[in-house]
Amino acid sequence: MDFMLEEELIDLMTFCLQNFDSIEISEKHKRITEIGHELYSDGGVDALENFFFVLKNRITQEIEKDPSPMRCLWNGLTSEWQY
Repeated sequence: MDFMLEEELIDLMTFCLQNFDSIEISEKHKRITEIGHELYSDGGVDALENFFFVLKNRITQEIEKDPSPMRCLWNGLTSEWQY
């Protein structure tokens, strides 16, 4: 399951970074947030940190864009996650 969620997040975030003016952005952001809920429910804040570390490295290497601004989509899941 984790691998599938990782790949979906890579696709979603890559789309958002490459198509920032698309009308689909809010839909993609909503799904990123939903996946964050799943990750947090399954593994807590450690799962969020681990996933985002991998996402950032892969996306930065693949398209040379930083997905860090999308970390805030997971704000509100826990008081420990504030970006």
